[in-house]
Amino acid sequence: MSRIGKKPVEIPKNVNVKVDGTLIEVKGPKGELRWNFPSSMNLNIDKDSLLVTRPDDTKQKRALHGLTRSLIANMIEGVSAGYRKEMEIVGIGYKVESKGKTLVFSLGYSHPVEFALPEGVSAEIDQKARPLKVALIGYDKQLVGQVAANIKALRPPDAYKGKGIRYAGERLKLKPGKAGKK
Repeated sequence: MSRIGKKPVEIPKNVNVKVDGTLIEVKGPKGELRWNFPSSMNLNIDKDSLLVTRPDDTKQKRALHGLTRSLIANMIEGVSAGYRKEMEIVGIGYKVESKGKTLVFSLGYSHPVEFALPEGVSAEIDQKARPLKVALIGYDKQLVGQVAANIKALRPPDAYKGKGIRYAGERLKLKPGKAGKK
């Protein structure tokens, strides 16, 4: 039995979970999420918990068991508490400003880079912090993570000086520069 899959998912009081066939809808104070879970998985909902079960022990169903439980738990946590992904912008002259639902980055290119935030994701910018901090906030874990990866791809960290956009707390192993003539 999957160690993750057999754990029940706790449902907070302010979250509504509805299952219709293979579609699960989760509504909470932060938003609403829907997902078509695999038809081979069974969901049992009690008053304050949800249990995912599988019909047999084939390799594919064992793999889907833990995945299904994790994705449903992430949906419930997202609509009740939300997700936050912190990023740092490191480099002289690198900056970001918010214009509505668009982030405008100055990243050492000859032009400013505009990044439109999708629906369901917002950004908080801490201009006073060094290095500059950007926090992405949303209720869909996958969407917040994908937006963070797309922003990091605008200027990935340099291997020699460490300049660029990185996740908060990310440690880089910097390469040594040229040794020069002796």
